[in-house]
Amino acid sequence: MPKHIRFLLKHACFGAFVALCFVSLLLWYNVADLWYLVTHTDAGPLALGIMTVFFVITFGSVQMGLAVMGLADKSDDKPPRGPKTPVLAKVSLGGTKTSNW
Repeated sequence: MPKHIRFLLKHACFGAFVALCFVSLLLWYNVADLWYLVTHTDAGPLALGIMTVFFVITFGSVQMGLAVMGLADKSDDKPPRGPKTPVLAKVSLGGTKTSNW
């Protein structure tokens, strides 16, 4: 398996693990009566599955994004480009004619 695919899969799995921990903590601490809703309604397991899948997608994507952005080269010794002070630009509003409503 290529190194970059292994890198992304490793971080996606870590994000999925964090998401599963987060969902289980939400249920354990009964935030917004989630435990009661999941265990006492007919659609509870379906809602739990959907919530878990969406949290896994979200946390896995965030972890992969953080890992990729963390690969940036920090040894860039070049000074920043561009002016250091903001420059005001003149904007034409198209004349002073007013329109009648």
